[in-house]
Amino acid sequence: MVFTLYGNPQSTCTKRVATVFQEKQAPFKFVTIDFAKGEHKSDEFVAKQPFGQHIVYESRAIARYIEEKYAGQGTTLTPKDLKAKGQFEQAASIEVSNFDPYPSAAVFEKLFTPYQKLTPDEATFNALIKKLEAELDVYDQILSKQKYLGGDEVTLADLFHLPYCSLLPAVGSDAIESRPNVAKWFKSLQDRPSWQAVKDGITATA
Repeated sequence: MVFTLYGNPQSTCTKRVATVFQEKQAPFKFVTIDFAKGEHKSDEFVAKQPFGQHIVYESRAIARYIEEKYAGQGTTLTPKDLKAKGQFEQAASIEVSNFDPYPSAAVFEKLFTPYQKLTPDEATFNALIKKLEAELDVYDQILSKQKYLGGDEVTLADLFHLPYCSLLPAVGSDAIESRPNVAKWFKSLQDRPSWQAVKDGITATA
């Protein structure tokens, strides 16, 4: 069975899911949705995604599904050991609650607000980056003791960070590079073949 992924080639959510497909060595078809033309609001797309928008949690839920569906192939991205799984769930919770709200909003403010013909609010952007940096200070401490956020093996929790961490330099933030343990961790993620395959965009296959 080959799954079909609908999304925009440059979407952070789409790249998050595509990265996991790559890690699991699972084939998939990709169909481009043009946000600029409002295709994500079309009846055809809404039939597949009833909210008509890419909700933050959606891509993570799909990623978890792919991991379980293809549990016997590719990289194991959720631990089976009970203690290790608890550490993974903790890291996954930290990503969605303590990390994502800040870079996602900061990137939107700086990169996407201009597309709406609005002027980015620098005060809002700076406040978001400041909060992100405080969270990454904690990350740096965690990563001084272990290779990945959930322990010494890569998990979905680590990969979930890739799309927005990768956009931080584009908005003028050195929050990653200025923290040595975070920088080392993130470089190891960026260098993975799965991210290299999708980082510049996903090619439509259907």
